[in-house]
Amino acid sequence: MIALLQRVSHASVVVDGATIGAIEAGLLVLLCAEKGDSEKEGDALLTKLLGYRVFGDEAGKMNRSVLDTNGGLLLVPQFTLAADTKSGTRPSFTPAASPQDGLRLFDHVVRQARARHATVETGQFGADMKVSLTNDGPVTFWLQVHPK
Repeated sequence: MIALLQRVSHASVVVDGATIGAIEAGLLVLLCAEKGDSEKEGDALLTKLLGYRVFGDEAGKMNRSVLDTNGGLLLVPQFTLAADTKSGTRPSFTPAASPQDGLRLFDHVVRQARARHATVETGQFGADMKVSLTNDGPVTFWLQVHPK
């Protein structure tokens, strides 16, 4: 599974003109399931992103996680992160999980995140979403967990 983390001061997702998810300071996380991923990879990725130290401590060093800061978490499904861009000028999405597996794994990660963190908002799987954010820093990290 892949997660693109962005430290934000604000982020929101709009579908059909309505805001369906929004957070203030925290992490906007674009999530993508790849072929061969299971709940095990989802759990490992969630543990890593919840503990990833991207927020400043008293000295300004990135030593605090979203759990430490009690920041918001906005999880947005994003299958295009699995794009194969090695050749040509059009991406191939064959590395991405099927839509059914992608939805199942996204929902699993969301359920697990809500069980472990107070402020979890989401985008909508399969929808045409408008995602807005104010990247704080900017600070952006790519995390990936591969099946064993």
